[in-house]
Amino acid sequence: MVNKVYPSADAALAGVLRDGMMIMSGGFGLCGIPATLIEAIRDSGVGNLTVVSNNAGVDGAGLGLLLESRQIRKMISSYVGENKLFAQQFLAGQLELEFNPQGTLAERIRAGGAGIPAFFTKTGVGTVIAEGKDVRVFDGEKYVMERGLVADLAIIHAWKGDTEGNLVYRKTARNFNPMMATAAKVTVVEVEHLVAPGEIDPDHIITPGVFVQRIVHVKHPKKQIEQRTVRKRGS
Repeated sequence: MVNKVYPSADAALAGVLRDGMMIMSGGFGLCGIPATLIEAIRDSGVGNLTVVSNNAGVDGAGLGLLLESRQIRKMISSYVGENKLFAQQFLAGQLELEFNPQGTLAERIRAGGAGIPAFFTKTGVGTVIAEGKDVRVFDGEKYVMERGLVADLAIIHAWKGDTEGNLVYRKTARNFNPMMATAAKVTVVEVEHLVAPGEIDPDHIITPGVFVQRIVHVKHPKKQIEQRTVRKRGS
């Protein structure tokens, strides 16, 4: 039996990271992000990265750490409005950006994981999103072709997993993580609760272990709040 469990995030990424690679990073904002693996990538010093993620974290957290260290060359994203450093680097020509409508980005990842090289969608037709892309007519309507995405590495976060890599996500953290787990040559996951095979009800498994190559157990992950909104206490 192959041992997929590694003692640390650094060990789980050893021999996988290289300059110029494409990395998919799960999560939405700061929810369900592989924070420990992101920190390990920062500490590795690898650079010139293309990162696929719904957004780029926030200043000082999540993928914002890799922007601070200038390790990201290009982002493939759908929303980057919470990160001032991202905007500064983009406007200064220091960061390349490939914008995608959010549903298109999700489908590009899903398609890559399903072995679908391209698909057609109405989203973006007649806008800058469609510039330079193949536009065809189906049943009298225009559709733009989008390519599926397959990364060199996917880093994801799961609430629970067994030592064979079968994963369960918790609530909103089940966002881009399951799709990205299928759409990379190597998938590394950080799990909060690591259990033995058979302890997870098969009906509850979201990502089968066949998609996961490496696992690191992160018992108490950082869970930061992106925007804290409170109301005044009553008198």
